[in-house]
Amino acid sequence: MKPVKVGLLGLGTVGTGVVRIVEGHQEDLQNQAGSPIHVEKILVQNKAKARSLTIDESKLTEDPWDIIADPEIDVIVEVMGGVEHTRTYLLEAIARGKSIVTANKDLMALHGPEILEAAKNNGCDVLYEASVAGGIPIIRTLIEGFSSDRIIKIMGIVNGTTNYILTKMSQEGASYDDVLKEAQQLGYAEADPTSDVEGLDAARKMTILSTLGFRTNVALDDVSVQGISSVSKEDILYAKRLGYEVKLLGIAECQDDQISVSVQPTMVKQSHPIASVNGVFNAVYVHGEAVGETMFYGAGAGELPTATSVVSDLVAVIKNKKLGVAGRQGAMVYKEKKLKTDDQISSKYFILLHVDDRAGVLARITQVFAEYEVSLESVLQQPNPNIPEAEIIIITHDASKAAVQQVLRSFESLETVRRIKSVYRVEG
Repeated sequence: MKPVKVGLLGLGTVGTGVVRIVEGHQEDLQNQAGSPIHVEKILVQNKAKARSLTIDESKLTEDPWDIIADPEIDVIVEVMGGVEHTRTYLLEAIARGKSIVTANKDLMALHGPEILEAAKNNGCDVLYEASVAGGIPIIRTLIEGFSSDRIIKIMGIVNGTTNYILTKMSQEGASYDDVLKEAQQLGYAEADPTSDVEGLDAARKMTILSTLGFRTNVALDDVSVQGISSVSKEDILYAKRLGYEVKLLGIAECQDDQISVSVQPTMVKQSHPIASVNGVFNAVYVHGEAVGETMFYGAGAGELPTATSVVSDLVAVIKNKKLGVAGRQGAMVYKEKKLKTDDQISSKYFILLHVDDRAGVLARITQVFAEYEVSLESVLQQPNPNIPEAEIIIITHDASKAAVQQVLRSFESLETVRRIKSVYRVEG
């Protein structure tokens, strides 16, 4: 039986996991794919580097064109990261008739439509399950499992670093800065954590999920992004008192074919299943018109969970090639993109104000909400021994983003409002 020859671009954490699974599960994979699978060549930065896995040195190369130009290699697995040079390599490989499996969320968020279109035109597959939520099979679920349904909402914890930080802040009452340092020491956060903590990593993943879920080309610039660096332990304490947990959520909604996509710290009702997703775990909640509410939970990163998704895609690519249907899945995009305006984006909000502690202040504040037709679910006023002012905690009913922004602008001009301490979307 002729083996399928695979070229592997990258031998870091995920690449090592791919080799371990392909070599260790060969019998199972052969039964699934109908052929033996051989990792023929592997691109590395330094062939002499010591590795945790014993690999035949003749398979290693420092030149990507040794893999891309090799006519014997059927499929390329890309787990090296990067955007522009990686895009060049993959487009050239596709032009030579090679199918692609990638874990590269940055590449697919920025250039996914172009790469998928090239693959379709050349009769190749590009599968990218591992680009979002590690070992959770959410991409295949959106494409295949929801093919007969219409998705209304996708809401997810898709970044393990920020979820770890917020979990530790919630469970231990620690400060953001202290937990970030700990996450860096444990290897959960990079030395430069900007991409994670400012929501950029999650935004790229939500670009991919919303494109698939809503069948329209969502660009990274379409995602409203706010990170967690301004979340204080006091914010989390107030959330817990009110029955909420603070999570960095990616939220994509579609109503009447109009969509909105955002990443932001959000107060989630403790009764909602996504509120109990802790540590470095990920979860994606999908609400379909027909099926209702579903949630997918699991490891969002790591050598073997992510490699499992990569190898599953590899098996699917091989099956499609044998069946003669490679490249027929296409980009799954056929709807015109219509973005909601701020007047059309609606949710509940939590607002914490520091105000003068005197009579009439609360009445003036509620009057501002009334002026912009924002109704209130609950209002709590209390002194804070750590500050000279009083605190007013407000949770609104559903209100448009535009109306809430007008309320906040009015508060900035009120002398009695000393500080708008916190504003969070509320879910669940």
